[in-house]
Amino acid sequence: MRGVITSVVVVLLAALLGSTDPVRAEASGPPVRIGSTLALTGPLAATAAVHKVAGEVAVEQINKRGGLLGRPVEWVLLDDQSKPDVTRTLYERLITVDKVDLLIGPYGTSAILSAMAVAQRYGRVLVHHSFGTPRLATYAMQFPTSGAGIDPERTMPTRLFEALESTGQSPRSIAIVTSKFPSVQFISAGARGIAASRGIKVALYLEYEFGNREFAPIAARIKDANAEFLWVGAIGLDGNLLLDALQTMGFRPRGQFHLFPAPGPLLSAPGAAFALAYTAFEAHPPMTANPTAEELSRLFNERARQVGLPYPIAENHAGISWAAWQVLEAGVTGARSLDDKAIAAWLKAAKVDTVLGRLSFEGENNYGAEHNKIRQAQNGRWLVVWPKEWAAPGAKVVYPAP
Repeated sequence: MRGVITSVVVVLLAALLGSTDPVRAEASGPPVRIGSTLALTGPLAATAAVHKVAGEVAVEQINKRGGLLGRPVEWVLLDDQSKPDVTRTLYERLITVDKVDLLIGPYGTSAILSAMAVAQRYGRVLVHHSFGTPRLATYAMQFPTSGAGIDPERTMPTRLFEALESTGQSPRSIAIVTSKFPSVQFISAGARGIAASRGIKVALYLEYEFGNREFAPIAARIKDANAEFLWVGAIGLDGNLLLDALQTMGFRPRGQFHLFPAPGPLLSAPGAAFALAYTAFEAHPPMTANPTAEELSRLFNERARQVGLPYPIAENHAGISWAAWQVLEAGVTGARSLDDKAIAAWLKAAKVDTVLGRLSFEGENNYGAEHNKIRQAQNGRWLVVWPKEWAAPGAKVVYPAP
């Protein structure tokens, strides 16, 4: 009977989230205050700006549906400056000083790990969207919406190499350079092993400090290695700075992959044509066949143009942020409570429809199925090109780059 009730609640919630004409209801009473940080300044700011716009759109839509439990939602957002120690301090403040009702995660693995430690100390639910080292997420009341699955160090490189192999011209050698930012370092180290297991020679493996801005020496090592394909464990503007240095040296590999780049800046960077990158969501069919995804994408695009984002089209970062807000809303609605333990118990047993697809939390460290995809910069857009069933209409992997 409990399972039947849970299923009915999930179905009703999915119908609500999937509506293109959200129910308008008056929210009243004191606001439900949801606290978080984002890297509004520092090395991650270019990407966190996308999450800020996505969060603003999500909160507006929740309030148009009547808020949470009939109360309006207020997002208490602080700047963590791209620093994990600042993140930790600010989440302490959100709980003890600002007295927020709920938490939602920051951007980036290091910040999320800091926030998770604070949430665990106070027994608070933490829904988060961009954690890249899943086996470190051992707190029982954390819920990920990145779509990455439990072992991205295996699945993400595998998905990339499958995409390249689909062209019939898989690279024979690869240069791997990566930031020491925890998630990208972890996944890039996995890529080294996966490449070797597929018979691809790893001509270079090089790590650099997070926040590095001097890429000429790194570019020189890449040129000397002269590999056919370049993997960049990029986060933020790393890819732009590296491509600038490679352009200066007159070197361009036959293909390139950037793990977590700032989407707009990389797309417009000289030398980035046909660059590949990771994604879980892009605002084109078939992903926008979900009415919620279509509506949120339209709203995001309008707001992104208003605030001057360099890529005013919903993509991976907007999608995983929306999924986090959808999961938090589902948890509160399903539990009919703001109690953290009640929300966590409901989410652990539920399946929630989001813009990424249906998310569940029954697996190790509350991770469910992976939603990894490969996108490529084509004709001024990021387009999913692999797997084929998720590719944009008419899009396919281009390798080697023209």
